[in-house]
Amino acid sequence: MQSALGSTAAPNAETTPSPLRYRVRVASLEAHLFEVVLRIRGSSDPRRVSLPAWIPGSYLIRDFARHIVGIRAETADGAVPLTKLDKQTWQLPATEQEVEVVCEVYAYDLSVRSAYLDSRRAYFNGTSLFLSVAGAEDAPCVVHFERPADAACDRWTVATTLTPHAVDDARFGTYSASSYRELIDHPVQWAAHLTVDFDVVGVPHRLAICGHTGDVDTGRLTSDLRAICAEQAATFGGVPPPARYLFLVTAVVDGYGGLEHGDSCSLLCGRQDLPRHGDAEVPEGYTKFLGLCSHEYFHLWNVKRIRPDALGRPDLSREAHTTLLWFFEGATSYYDDLFLARSGRIAATDYLELLAHSVTRHLRTPARHRQSIAESSFDAWTKFYKPDENAPNAVVSYYLKGSLVALGLDVEMRRRSRNGASLDDVLRALWRRHGGAGRGIVEGDIERLVAELCGDDLGPFFDHYVYGTDELPLDDWFRCLGVGLRLRPAKAAGDEGSAAQLEPGKPPRARPALGAKLRGIPEGVVLVHVLAESPAQEAGLSGGDVVVAVDGMRVTAESLERSIARVPAGDRFLIHAFRRNELMVFEVDAVPAAADTCDLWLLPPEQLDPLQIAMRDEWLRPTRA
Repeated sequence: MQSALGSTAAPNAETTPSPLRYRVRVASLEAHLFEVVLRIRGSSDPRRVSLPAWIPGSYLIRDFARHIVGIRAETADGAVPLTKLDKQTWQLPATEQEVEVVCEVYAYDLSVRSAYLDSRRAYFNGTSLFLSVAGAEDAPCVVHFERPADAACDRWTVATTLTPHAVDDARFGTYSASSYRELIDHPVQWAAHLTVDFDVVGVPHRLAICGHTGDVDTGRLTSDLRAICAEQAATFGGVPPPARYLFLVTAVVDGYGGLEHGDSCSLLCGRQDLPRHGDAEVPEGYTKFLGLCSHEYFHLWNVKRIRPDALGRPDLSREAHTTLLWFFEGATSYYDDLFLARSGRIAATDYLELLAHSVTRHLRTPARHRQSIAESSFDAWTKFYKPDENAPNAVVSYYLKGSLVALGLDVEMRRRSRNGASLDDVLRALWRRHGGAGRGIVEGDIERLVAELCGDDLGPFFDHYVYGTDELPLDDWFRCLGVGLRLRPAKAAGDEGSAAQLEPGKPPRARPALGAKLRGIPEGVVLVHVLAESPAQEAGLSGGDVVVAVDGMRVTAESLERSIARVPAGDRFLIHAFRRNELMVFEVDAVPAAADTCDLWLLPPEQLDPLQIAMRDEWLRPTRA
């Protein structure tokens, strides 16, 4: 039998199960333990309980049950046997008495996907804590959050979008959800929050931040978020779909990540990325944070409501494969920064610089010639989310390349329709026909809709760039939008391209490069990734090797690239490196660095025809205009 969220119900499962009742309390701050109690009414049949293996929005089997450090079952008369059936499923015997299943869960994963607990913060997704009951997937759920007694938690409040029923002034108490699936779609955080409320097109929104230093310019932050969210809502032709929305933010020393939910999102950012009072400019980290907020908010439509049929009611005990993540994550990645420009949060040239970085990272991924974004979507479970030292040579990002393919699709629709249709129209049609109607999307739906809207068959586009591995015609796509593109060698380590108002000057001279991604350590320089067909790979170097010297001279991460760049092109140099503690010597050819760094600029109007001008204006113009 499948787990409770599988496709097979429990034998003789009740058709109208009673509410599932949960209680969550802190068992130990020091040991990072939650205690979670599930109360189930008696049954004449055995019952099965289980914990999901993955969380919607993050396509990797995470085996959350591995964090259960203790589990028992008991009735009013005492303990009852609890039989483990597989890695995440247990069976209760038939009993007419109410049963309590008590779990102790270790929570120390500082991410947006799991659970975390210490003296500063308690955070959890339901997939990490709440056991499901087979046959009761659609039963209503009631959950009680017990206020911690520890003095370190005195200033904690509860932040969540679960429906409150009986809560105290810090919002600890009883909440409800209409089903188990809804219950696990509401992340919960207990912490000393900085909370700000604002409206977007009449819909209440809340920003709850923990881990900040205190100097956060919440006025600027909410103003920017309001503009971005309103722009997205306008693109879909109305107001945001939920009755309320929560940005749940955790600020740490150094972190980045987000996960979407039906009416909230969890965000992880660096403290330095939040705006501070007195900041005159838009810091790079803050722009990155706004892009993250924009990305997760866009998922309100694209993923949570407009979604692949395979992810409508997935079995959370096993993988749910789809080839469509290139659109649901890739198109979202295309639009996240575009909305920063359309809402006026960043200038057009700042947006072009973000695009230039994306192009550069894409061109530095040899796997673009080997794996399609449709294949990457399908294999996300076993490849994209399990990278190793060979990942850039074998796995393409459906986020990164998907965003560039979405850009190309937008351009092709505008060009073929004489700017009468765009990817914006695809989104609106998907919302009307699928998201608003609750109909999942299957393979082929997007291609058919694109052809209908622009009046032309784009089948070859999808064959070449979605299901194939053809090189993207980026220069052509950008020129259609009135944007110039130039590829050149990197100027130095960390150079990911740039953007300007005018065509940039003479490109730098190509100097020899190793063709590897590096990380400095005290012992030397680790080759994190060795790129396919690079001088490093041709010489026999591999990911994980630790370089200690070039031509007999010790190197660091800072000096390695400089040392290689000084070697005359066509010569050879020696690299000494440790591989699994064995010292090896490699003879490397000094080959000039590839022209894989992108510069973009706005072409002057006198170089553009009327269609290019119209396309560029419509591309960057706010929808509300």
